[in-house]
Amino acid sequence: MPAKRRCQFTGCTSAALRMIGECPNCSLNFCASHRLPEDHICPKLSDCRQQAFERNKARLESERTVANKMGTAQS
Repeated sequence: MPAKRRCQFTGCTSAALRMIGECPNCSLNFCASHRLPEDHICPKLSDCRQQAFERNKARLESERTVANKMGTAQS
């Protein structure tokens, strides 16, 4: 029987979560307490934040509306 995977956060001995315990940024496995990048002090956290910023910026710019500067025509 294979040994249980342990949380890779320094000093933690809890079991790593099977499905959601792997960090998509650094690919390490963590327990429920350390699974979020902020909780395990992910070395790639700044890259992750920059990518999210760029994604949100692009989405907001694509949704930007332009006001009509001519105003409404009166008859």
